[in-house]
Amino acid sequence: MNRRRLLALTAAALTAGTLLPVGTASASTASAGAAAGKPDPVVDALQRRAVPLGDLDGVVRMLGDARVVALGEASHSGHEFFALKARLFKRLATRGFTTFVLEASWSAGSRLDTYVTRGLGDPEQIMREEFQGQYVFWNTDEYLDLIRWMRHYNVSHPGRPSLRFVGNDLGYPGPEAFDQVTSYVTAHRPGVAGRIAALYGGLRPARDASAGTWMGQQLGKNPASRRTEADRAERALTVLRASGRPRGSAGRAYDWAVQNATAVAQSFTGYAFPDEEFPERMRYRDQVMADNTAWWLAHTNGRILLASNNGHVAYTSDNPQEFPEPVGAFLRRKLGGKYVSVGLTFNEGSLNALPDFTAQQPQKYAVDPAPAGHNEHTLDQVRHRDFALDLRTAPPAARAWLDTARPTRSYGLYWSDQDPETALGRSYDIVIHLHRVEAARLRAFTSVEDGQSHR
Repeated sequence: MNRRRLLALTAAALTAGTLLPVGTASASTASAGAAAGKPDPVVDALQRRAVPLGDLDGVVRMLGDARVVALGEASHSGHEFFALKARLFKRLATRGFTTFVLEASWSAGSRLDTYVTRGLGDPEQIMREEFQGQYVFWNTDEYLDLIRWMRHYNVSHPGRPSLRFVGNDLGYPGPEAFDQVTSYVTAHRPGVAGRIAALYGGLRPARDASAGTWMGQQLGKNPASRRTEADRAERALTVLRASGRPRGSAGRAYDWAVQNATAVAQSFTGYAFPDEEFPERMRYRDQVMADNTAWWLAHTNGRILLASNNGHVAYTSDNPQEFPEPVGAFLRRKLGGKYVSVGLTFNEGSLNALPDFTAQQPQKYAVDPAPAGHNEHTLDQVRHRDFALDLRTAPPAARAWLDTARPTRSYGLYWSDQDPETALGRSYDIVIHLHRVEAARLRAFTSVEDGQSHR
């Protein structure tokens, strides 16, 4: 079994679809023209179309009338990546964007949304409790600052649509989702409340459960137990749907109850895939993230900024044997041109990552400048330090280069020396390249292994 296959045997493996690592090997040589000291026609073409980030006006124009803008990242723990997402969302909040969707559990999003919209709960505590295990890299100063800004915006702009925070992933079915379902049926469909309660018996995590520990324990169960639990969660969803949608205001409550029951079923189904069906599990996970994002778009007002890994927001996979179909491919089929994919690249700097799939504590790693043959090496020759490129309107001189797969950095949870090859033009609508990225500012987190807090 290769390194990625081994990930399937750990709790982090469930969300390893984000892990598209890269190193510095397999670099091809520079073009003959560049080697001879002549201007590189590709760099020249890119330079003529590159738009410096500046005040983000150029990027906003590139997004057009998209309903969902997916902003990727080449590392799960880069300060500039997180800061750019926050900066762009703040700008888009004045242009009809109301929802920030993060690659996090649905339950985590629900808890943080309650704070953002109603001021209930402590975001530091919520992040510390929810962003564990494979989500540990979201527990940062950068995201805490964004969440607090969203709350301040809602308080200071009472006449505008509220900003919302959503998690679209399936890693941890927190108790909030179960509570929402049971509260609805108790109030509106008491005839099925007992049956759903029985089906949920033993599935709902305790209020004080550790998200990281729960996820590890769930994947450690035998396949038959995982399949049985998934079947029970699916039957509860079926019973709820069969109860029918009430008329009037209760109809909206039904819609939300069904979505929460769906999130519960998604989580248990994700864990139910046998370890040897790792690719199928990863495809299911990406489809779930796309479905939950599309559901939110259909049931709420406003537009969405989706924050995720480059490998998820892309249209094509750089490892289709194990990660068959990204979120971006699903959303493009659902939304067409209303979905815009933005990949983020960088040349050098530092980042946080776990040393390997057995580690619990992240470490900071230095990243040398991209070697010749990497996409980032060419992009970094453009005269702007940080810039955006609309790949849909790339000139012919750059089109062949953009459509050719070559090594491209894309770190997930783990530090690795693998070099996945990506064709930028076939993967994204827009690429934003940053010259330098520094490690994100991790906050205290709880280790799944020892239950202690760490920095």
